[in-house]
Amino acid sequence: MSYAQKREISGNRTLSIILVVLLQFALGYAIVTGLAYNVIKKATQDLKTFDVEEPPPPPEEPPPPPKDMPKVPPPPITPPPLVRMEAPPPPIQTVTMPTPPVIPPVVPSPPAPPPPPRKTVSASPARGDVRTSFSNDDYPASAIAANAQGTAQARLTIGPDGRVTGCDLIRSTGNGALDSTTCNILRRRVKFTPARDSNGNPTSDTYTTPPITWVLPPE
Repeated sequence: MSYAQKREISGNRTLSIILVVLLQFALGYAIVTGLAYNVIKKATQDLKTFDVEEPPPPPEEPPPPPKDMPKVPPPPITPPPLVRMEAPPPPIQTVTMPTPPVIPPVVPSPPAPPPPPRKTVSASPARGDVRTSFSNDDYPASAIAANAQGTAQARLTIGPDGRVTGCDLIRSTGNGALDSTTCNILRRRVKFTPARDSNGNPTSDTYTTPPITWVLPPE
């Protein structure tokens, strides 16, 4: 190998080394510059994120009063208003009234005795004996058919007008048709002179008839 070739190779190697150094320097500068920027940016953000609260300043003390300040007297005390007391009313004088005389109670007179009971006079028949009011034509057909006959006696209630208002048999003939016919005839046909009380006024009374005998009529 000639000298010129050796020199040329040596110059190329030197140039390569210089380029490599420059390239490393540029890369190192870029890396350092970028990392520094990122670190500064991160630190700025952290400072903005974590704000340190400063304690509030202590309150200011009021200034001391001046030494030559005049003293203010306390306000005057107002006494309470006087209450005017009214004089009590004069005592009420009581007037003693005279006691009225005691009047004895009036004793009522005893009631009048009741009037004596009215005495009645026994009623009397208007037309003699009540048996004259019966005839053979009054004989009930059912009693004839039953061949029934007998004696009846009744207690009559007579009104103030002399009419018979009630009839109660105290003796029966033993036949219902003859008994009912007896009372029917006494109510419808018999009239009495009414009984009168002690003043002569008509009043009601009772009367017991004599025995009334029913005998079958002849054929």
